[in-house]
Amino acid sequence: MEIAVSLNVLNSYTFKVFGIGFLALLMLIPLAQVQGLINERSQLRRTAIDAIAQGWGGEQQLGGPVIAVPRLIHVQTSTGWITQETTEILLPDELNIDAVLAPDLRKYGIYETSVYTAEIKIDGKFLAQDISKLPDPDSYNWQKAELRLPVSDVHGIRRISALHFDEADATFGPSDGGVAGYAAVGVPIDARKFVGDTHRFQFDMTLAGTQSLQLLPLARRTQAHMSSSWPDPTFNGTFLPATRHVDAAGFDAKWQVLDLNHRFGQHWREDAEHRVDVAASAFGTVLYQPASIYQQNERAGKYGILFIALTFVAFFLFEVLKKLRVHPVQYLLVGLALATFYVVLLALSEHIGFAWAYLAAATSVVLMVSAYAGAILRMRMAGLTLGAMMALIYGLLYGLIASEQYSLLMGAIALLAIVAALMHLTRKVDWYAATSTVAPALASK
Repeated sequence: MEIAVSLNVLNSYTFKVFGIGFLALLMLIPLAQVQGLINERSQLRRTAIDAIAQGWGGEQQLGGPVIAVPRLIHVQTSTGWITQETTEILLPDELNIDAVLAPDLRKYGIYETSVYTAEIKIDGKFLAQDISKLPDPDSYNWQKAELRLPVSDVHGIRRISALHFDEADATFGPSDGGVAGYAAVGVPIDARKFVGDTHRFQFDMTLAGTQSLQLLPLARRTQAHMSSSWPDPTFNGTFLPATRHVDAAGFDAKWQVLDLNHRFGQHWREDAEHRVDVAASAFGTVLYQPASIYQQNERAGKYGILFIALTFVAFFLFEVLKKLRVHPVQYLLVGLALATFYVVLLALSEHIGFAWAYLAAATSVVLMVSAYAGAILRMRMAGLTLGAMMALIYGLLYGLIASEQYSLLMGAIALLAIVAALMHLTRKVDWYAATSTVAPALASK
């Protein structure tokens, strides 16, 4: 009697459901390994992008020219008064930046990223009254004044014209210092020519960079214009464009920033004790590559356990509705086949793109699992039905991956529909009576 009861429990659908659930959870181990592999390959891509940026030019941040004037100040310490050298940074009244980006793709091994060469024109003006209002004018060494142009990665400068300042031209060279933590190129400024109400400047340059170009609003009024043939820009930073136009032919965007919009003043003292965070006010464009293959692989992996569980449920339904038997080892083999889909998808997507890789990997797994199901269930129709169901689920999964904006909504609706279908298919199953006939037979003896 005890043996009969034990067999009755072991062969019950309740026990089978818990066993299938355990096997589905066991599949989290290979899925976790796949996620680790995706992270590793993504890091290799990041390393490749860094190598490209090192040779081409990094993610650029560019500001307008500012006047840097050495200054001697008296500071009181615990031992008395000392004279300390510092630098006063003075911003222009007006800054206009016009950048035209010529995008391209660069490869490092099998990895590629977006790069650009930007033709940039910069002009603006300083006001004499801003210079005259600097505190303690006798403390400035105007003979060593310098106009500095902050650039985050100066080795990306391909060309820079002479600076036309007032009525004179000067050549940019390495600067004695930076601006707010940025490297800079500079031009000596002759203070004796500071006559009149305004001092205008103008120059142009060619700047190479990787993925992103951001601008620093280093003026009382900053106007910027960017255009490119890149069809997928992302406008980021503190300020979004005042106007923009994006289509398949590229983008065109314009910004307007006032001194009231950022947190630093028209001038500041720059030394070890005083730092101004101008990077917090940067704005610009990223040459966005929609959903990189590693992001898509990662998103596909997040639905892995759900997909495996649904396939196991489909096998279980065949057991219940068709009075068939599937061994746990067969469930395990099917689960491993489903897990290999993500490895094949990752490997192929690095070479032929995500869409074609997804089609190839999904087709292979669907054919393999449906053929195996037809063999173990001894029903060709069962294998074809399961294959059709898997193809439908793979199609749904691709829709979830491709739709960045509506993936959660689509996933929620699909999950609700699947649960409703399971409830409908099993509405007439008598779960209490669904036990093996072996136990009663043994009990009668």
